Amino acid sequence: MTKNTLEWLTESKKLFNTAKKVIPSGVNSPVRYFEPYPFFTKKANGAYIWDADNNCYIDFCNAYGALLLGHRRKEILRSVSVQLSKGTLYCTPTESEIELSKLIIGNFPSIDKVRLMNTGGESTMTAIRLARGFTKKKKIIKFEGCYHGAHDSVLVKAGSGSAHNGISVSDGGLDEVSKNTLVVEYNNIEDLKKTIRKNKDIAGVIVEPILANMGLILPAKNFLHDLRKITKENNIPLIFDEVVTGFRVAPGGAQEHFGIKPDITTIAKALSNGFTISAVGGKKEIMDLLSPDGKVYQASTFAGNPISVSAAISSIKTINKIKNKLYSKLERFNLLFSTALDDMATDMKIPHQINFTASMFQIFFTNKPVVDYQTSKNSNAKKFQKMFQTLLKNGIFIAPSQFEVIFLSDAHTQTDLNKTLDAYYLALKSVKN
Repeated sequence: MTKNTLEWLTESKKLFNTAKKVIPSGVNSPVRYFEPYPFFTKKANGAYIWDADNNCYIDFCNAYGALLLGHRRKEILRSVSVQLSKGTLYCTPTESEIELSKLIIGNFPSIDKVRLMNTGGESTMTAIRLARGFTKKKKIIKFEGCYHGAHDSVLVKAGSGSAHNGISVSDGGLDEVSKNTLVVEYNNIEDLKKTIRKNKDIAGVIVEPILANMGLILPAKNFLHDLRKITKENNIPLIFDEVVTGFRVAPGGAQEHFGIKPDITTIAKALSNGFTISAVGGKKEIMDLLSPDGKVYQASTFAGNPISVSAAISSIKTINKIKNKLYSKLERFNLLFSTALDDMATDMKIPHQINFTASMFQIFFTNKPVVDYQTSKNSNAKKFQKMFQTLLKNGIFIAPSQFEVIFLSDAHTQTDLNKTLDAYYLALKSVKN
């Protein structure tokens, strides 16, 4: 893989040209596109992913963080295979739903009850509806650059693909919905206090405890503790969006890591290591508002489907079984990798910042620390794209946007990391000038 363009992806180019004729923009999610066209995947296993031209990459995108345990984890596939022999969808309650709910509650002390659903966006939408139903108020506070899914209430100055495409508020969204969303600066507790003082109709505050959709941005010291204190003092429900961080940062997510109990929590991604499922959980008095007993409506044909539930049960059990080795290994790998990457960029005199924690990291090409939306947006995205292309040509796949995160998985080995550092050396050389 030594050519200077993506012309070596001949089969993917053909597939993309065909896809554009039947799929808007040729992709089913904006974050999957990169110029001039994305590669199309043929298969994956462990830490590796193969494209339609049979090129193999070490995968650090890991389905945007969902694959904490790597591709095709045997324990999970075994559980799913057993369930497949019994059926795929019933739309009736199952005992396995109770088992999964107990496992989630056992890992998240802030959760008394949990409802299963399908996607992270569905869980955050329900969490916000619950907060409004509980408080009988309208306004939601979110933080600039946090991404909580593609629904109107939160698609305002959001991260992830909307940031990459420069979209602040989506066309087709309703002004009367987005006007009830108040946006404050991440890591700016004074901005939060001022916004709360000016508005008496706040139903809830939603936050990514670790911002993983604007690149990786870490909470400042005491920021989350102050956030919890202020919301309690003002009787405002606090929603932790742990779609990315749930199970990935710790078995109990970022709230376990930081020692904070939110009122409502959303979980997805690593919950099932690649199967479609999400959950919203929280205090009993809030969760009991959900229908049919309560008046906050939420429903789904595929919620609690036995295939995804079996995958999630196996995933959590596997995580709990190996957690002492799993998280220490990933943290050790991340520290070694981030330190080596920092040293390389420093030796090359490339202005940069590296943010890392647990099994996540990102490099930004900028002189200034990246602590919020604006400092992330001010980094050199063109250099990042050049780095991405060079990494791809050398067999390393990371998310193709500055505003995403690089994820480690349990499937990665020291050999993988060494090969990846060699590729990053070439990639950094390509952006040096």
